[in-house]
Amino acid sequence: MTERLDSEAALARHLAGLLRRDRRLAAIAAKAGPFPPRKAAPGFAGLAQVICGQQLSVASASAIWGRFAALPGALEPAGYLRLDEAEIRAAGFSAGKARTVAALAEALLAGELDLEAVASMPAEAAVAALGRIKGIGPWTAEIYLMFCTGHPDVFPAGDLALQKAVAHGLGLDRRPASKDLEAIAMAWSPHRHAAALLFWRYYAHLRNREGIAL
Repeated sequence: MTERLDSEAALARHLAGLLRRDRRLAAIAAKAGPFPPRKAAPGFAGLAQVICGQQLSVASASAIWGRFAALPGALEPAGYLRLDEAEIRAAGFSAGKARTVAALAEALLAGELDLEAVASMPAEAAVAALGRIKGIGPWTAEIYLMFCTGHPDVFPAGDLALQKAVAHGLGLDRRPASKDLEAIAMAWSPHRHAAALLFWRYYAHLRNREGIAL
């Protein structure tokens, strides 16, 4: 695995490598403008926070996470399992998310999942390892790998904003499906994390432009 993308300097190096691999992205980067890396805590707490944010706005996820994190022991596997589900639901977790985090906590305590080992795996193997936990799909696994471990070669192809941004930026006839976007993103390996950050920033640029409907 190449250098982790976990600092401004690492992001600059990965972006430079990405633009050398695909010259088309230079114009997209110019429109997107500068952007920082995104970092979050690794381990149980970090993955629980990603699960919390599934299919929610940033504001809603932040509010729910704040209430959840304040629960005694919530950010450790054993402490989480001692909580009453009603407490977790009252914080804003859905029943499904509460069960997913419980399954994660149980797997960690049983030694069935090692998040430190996952962080050093190739992207596809890491996503598969995390996906063995019921309720953790590719998007959740990939977001965790990007933001909580700094994995440099992950691209969440199922992300709707990325699909729209890539379609617009590359002049595609239609928004690519996940599998099609996975194939497109392979050309950006081993800098797919940087490519995802670039296209998210480009998507924000497009949404801020008058007359662009996304």
